[in-house]
Amino acid sequence: MLLQNKVAIVYGGAGAIGGAVARAFANEGARVFVTGRSRAAVEEVAKDIGKCAEAAEVDALDEGAIDKHLDSVVKKAGRVDISFNAIGIPDKNVLGASLADISAKQFSLPITAYVTSYFLTARLAARRMVPNKSGVIMTVSALPARMGSPMNGGYGPAQAAKEALTRDLSLEFARQGLRAVCLRPHGIPETDTMKEVFEIKGKPAGMAWEQFAGYLAGTTHPKRVMRLEEVANVAAFAASDRASGLTGTILNLSMGTLDD
Repeated sequence: MLLQNKVAIVYGGAGAIGGAVARAFANEGARVFVTGRSRAAVEEVAKDIGKCAEAAEVDALDEGAIDKHLDSVVKKAGRVDISFNAIGIPDKNVLGASLADISAKQFSLPITAYVTSYFLTARLAARRMVPNKSGVIMTVSALPARMGSPMNGGYGPAQAAKEALTRDLSLEFARQGLRAVCLRPHGIPETDTMKEVFEIKGKPAGMAWEQFAGYLAGTTHPKRVMRLEEVANVAAFAASDRASGLTGTILNLSMGTLDD
């Protein structure tokens, strides 16, 4: 198994991507600590995974809560090998209005939330990883990091900032044995997030759900987008020692929509 005896923390573990990644990590042999703001939601994910998973209520924007949880993980498991940040915020607070019409506060909301959370979880994990000279710091971005999209508010800049932070984390910590990797999947119709995006942007444009999903698939080379399981499997490989040469990079999972 790719992650045998590894210790992983997944932030935003009750979300679609976070939950899928937590399951993939566990399937590859990792001990997984699933965290989120809703204890009930992350406990459900951990219960579904089984005895190698443990749930905790952790606000990934609360530095003290993150730090305390990391201490508990190290106490129980001895170390932290993988930190995966998949937190999300409600799209209704971000999307759906022109840049000309939103306030600075609304524009900065996703930038502050996404980037600060990634910074906090990465920095605090790195402090535990550096003494062991080993560890992988990971997150997820999205196509608007590289491609313009209307009525997205500060979402695109937030994702671009996470990608930039991934490169900075890699440069600073690579010589101390750490890697930093970001996954950039396309919109995944099976997630609640894309259903929310459809309600905010697709439906007002007169599109049916099938049309919206078809539009997403139509931009890729195989005319489909990656499934959650596929994204999670890439995450598991990237977190493994078999990907030891992979750092400071964004894994393009857009299936050809972007050509980098």
